[in-house]
Amino acid sequence: MTTRRTAQGRPAVTVASCQIAPRVGRVEENRHRIREAIEEAARRGASIVVLPELANSGYVFQDLEELLSVAEPLDGATVRQWEELAARLKLVIVGGFAELGSDGRAYNSAVLIDETGIRASYRKAHLWDGEKTWGFTPGDTRPPVVDTPHGRIGMLICYDLEFPEWVRLAALEGAELLCGPVNWPLYPRPEGERPGEVIRVQANAAVNRMFVAVADRTGTERGQDWLGGSVIVDADGYPVTELRLGEEAVVTATLDLTEARDKSISDRNDVHADRRPELYAHRETGRP
Repeated sequence: MTTRRTAQGRPAVTVASCQIAPRVGRVEENRHRIREAIEEAARRGASIVVLPELANSGYVFQDLEELLSVAEPLDGATVRQWEELAARLKLVIVGGFAELGSDGRAYNSAVLIDETGIRASYRKAHLWDGEKTWGFTPGDTRPPVVDTPHGRIGMLICYDLEFPEWVRLAALEGAELLCGPVNWPLYPRPEGERPGEVIRVQANAAVNRMFVAVADRTGTERGQDWLGGSVIVDADGYPVTELRLGEEAVVTATLDLTEARDKSISDRNDVHADRRPELYAHRETGRP
């Protein structure tokens, strides 16, 4: 079988978003479900695998005590499992987990792992709703962007994707693929409309001309229904996978990530070169 190559000679890469249904507090069960999804993605030819937000722990906690009971350190069993799978299956894995920091605090975190181990970790900067009352501490570092054999990969977590300024930071650092572990609640929407979360991901991809792969969760947890809106979007902002709303699934797409290096949208327009940051600064602080 001939390997399809990009214009720059780098092999095209298959990306998988694993849409699973974690159960709050059932860490061992969740790890088993994650392992099965990752192995299925690998069987389908994926080299980059994205997992949902808080995949190890579930989401709807009762209080800080329950959250801390399932949070794990960066070198805990869940991340070690992902390291083993990445090494054995020759994968890049981006996944979200409940992290117990060395300071004793809980963080909504994600890691990027390749065959060599952890390449980057990130703590969600923008906390959503109950995350603020259950006891999560927000992160305060910029989105990481990592060189991998497949291209430059960045990561954000769920609500972070709602802030164009934050997404832009990863794009300006050269991210060709932005991976987003998410837990999107199911909200009403007008008949026939796509979920707003998916539309905003498409906008993020288009205005930065970079690929975005989002892994959502599904199921119902303590009365909260989840969207199950996992999607992979190309650098023009168009989905290249079908939505599998409300069901467990592994969705895949084969991408030429080098296309994200070209930021032009016409003969005379470039979505990054045409920026005028000097006009965007706040009048009082001088900051963007």
